[in-house]
Amino acid sequence: MNAIVGIDVGGTFTDLYFSGSSTRPHLILKVPSTPHDPSVGLLDSLKNANISPDELNAILHGTTIATNAIIERKGARCALITTRGFRDLLELGRRDRPNMYGLEGTHEPLIPRELRFEIQERLDYEGKVLEPLDEKALKVLAETLKLSGVQSVVIAFMHSYANPIHELRAQEILNEINSSWEVVTSTSVVREYYEFERTSTAVVQGFLQPLVSKYAKNLAERLNHWGFNREVAIMQSNGGVAPLKQLAERAAYIVRSGPAAGVTASARLATQAGFSHIITADMGGTSFDVAVVINGQPKIAEMTNLDFRIPLRLPMIDVHTIGAGGGSIAFLDRGGMLQVGPRSAGAVPGPVAFKRGGTEPTVTDANVVLGRINPESLMNGQNARLDVEGAKKAVREMGAKLNLTMEQMAEAILAVVNQRMSGRIRLMSIERGLDPRDFAMVAFGGAGPLHGGALIREVGISTMLVPEYPGVLCALGCAYADLRYDISQTVEKRLDLIPEAQLTQIIEQQIKQAHDQIVNSQVPVDEVRITHAADMAYTGQIHSIRVEIEKGWSPKQMQQAFNDAYSAQFGNTLKDIAIVIVHLRTIAIGLRTSSAEQKRAPSVNTSSELEIKSKRPVYFGAWMDTPIYARTSLRPGMTLHGPAIIEQLDTTTVVEPDMTLKVDSFNNLLIRLK
Repeated sequence: MNAIVGIDVGGTFTDLYFSGSSTRPHLILKVPSTPHDPSVGLLDSLKNANISPDELNAILHGTTIATNAIIERKGARCALITTRGFRDLLELGRRDRPNMYGLEGTHEPLIPRELRFEIQERLDYEGKVLEPLDEKALKVLAETLKLSGVQSVVIAFMHSYANPIHELRAQEILNEINSSWEVVTSTSVVREYYEFERTSTAVVQGFLQPLVSKYAKNLAERLNHWGFNREVAIMQSNGGVAPLKQLAERAAYIVRSGPAAGVTASARLATQAGFSHIITADMGGTSFDVAVVINGQPKIAEMTNLDFRIPLRLPMIDVHTIGAGGGSIAFLDRGGMLQVGPRSAGAVPGPVAFKRGGTEPTVTDANVVLGRINPESLMNGQNARLDVEGAKKAVREMGAKLNLTMEQMAEAILAVVNQRMSGRIRLMSIERGLDPRDFAMVAFGGAGPLHGGALIREVGISTMLVPEYPGVLCALGCAYADLRYDISQTVEKRLDLIPEAQLTQIIEQQIKQAHDQIVNSQVPVDEVRITHAADMAYTGQIHSIRVEIEKGWSPKQMQQAFNDAYSAQFGNTLKDIAIVIVHLRTIAIGLRTSSAEQKRAPSVNTSSELEIKSKRPVYFGAWMDTPIYARTSLRPGMTLHGPAIIEQLDTTTVVEPDMTLKVDSFNNLLIRLK
């Protein structure tokens, strides 16, 4: 019992990475996801891998349950109670608009207006009570809510970040009246100002909490019935894991659970291979996720827009997602132009080639038609040959509408989806002042290595790195992950006016809270690493700069650190203007020794002859007799020239005619333009 397993539940497939035990080596596996109950697919992966509960120390997994609930608006029936006058805060937002041009668009808040209510109470910005909480009116409102059938209630009062007294009292009253409600206070989710963002984040938590709580309960019961009663942890959006028993109260933290795992694994593997600056390209069955890693550290976003006017103000790995995956459906719009995605065939009915009822051509079908995917592949999860003729028929029929041959139509589908993905990479790099030539790209997901070569050519990235297990890298990332908790609090005071003892008190409270959460998690860790940061700005500035600080620093030390950071970023300082400390932050990481670490392999003689598995025609502007290699036959130090196809259980890698491939000492494939 010394192994761990990482499982990523995606929209199309559930991926498993087993780190290996004393009795057998590691393994990887993909099974179809079960959208009706994701825990079923998770158990299917364990059973299909023939893993015994006694072999495992831990199960760590990422899930799309929160993401899908937001996208499909299938969360809980939820009510919101706000300070009088702020009922419509979710619609007012930040005066933004859904479309850059024009004033039309729709906004669908997670809580409809008829379930949003106001209560008389008011605090000032320092947390002093201006108007007491109207407890009598709240009790009357609670009786009304009992008749409305709500499952959760969110409480978000003005300036509660400075003093949560009214939110906590309102929570007590609601729990007394109906203990079955999931009651969420905004300060329990994020204790920062920005009333709209704090309220929205609390609403996301309330919208998800009953659903996620039910999922956690079902998963625990299924695993117990299977015979597993040890550590189960869930990947969070910040790149760390949290225990299953804390999942309900941290529902908003798992909105980008799976993609965060992939970025975490990519950062570790690429740094190990000598690439500190990378762009991650995760192409799965339904979506394409992009993130940037600089100096081995994924970029963290403090706020993410999940949808129009649904901001989530929690630390998350900055991942941008578009609907572009292997299952993305190709279609002609009203103007007769070819479009690909965001609509996806998903797990069911899937691409035409999967023989599960799909009839519309997808990106996977185009790759099958062009010979890039092996017809004998088991990627449909049915241990059956792909329906090549069905895929050809669907692509040919669409091509006839545009007067294109079957091959031209398939190439057009790939060109359109590649343009969409490369546009997202440019958004994350060039439009942020980063030069793609300074980065490598880690291509993973079931379809990432299929399209990665085209993407690095299009964007101008120097190298594509394909990890040893690209198709299950998110599952591998779950196995890698450490425990992590982010704690923040708004201070909003001038540094020269705040007592040093107050700063120390806030940081000590945050440290205690972090230690309590790690201890309560009962997840074994080897070491707890705690860091601190302060968001600061000059008086009158809206935007702040985050500066790393240490416990016990004086206001003067913080001031010097901020001036140094400001000068480094803008070339000067505003020394005559007072500095405001906006937020204090503490990050606690429980480091886990991972048995999933990649080991350096010995190099072979570079003159060793490459073993060609077979050859088949593959279309690269013309049909070419292309050598096919098994990934397992490639050893560190080996090189080859395109065109070539590299096949493995979890993905296929395409080496285009003008590219070369080298295997590094960690069994990564490094692909570059000649």
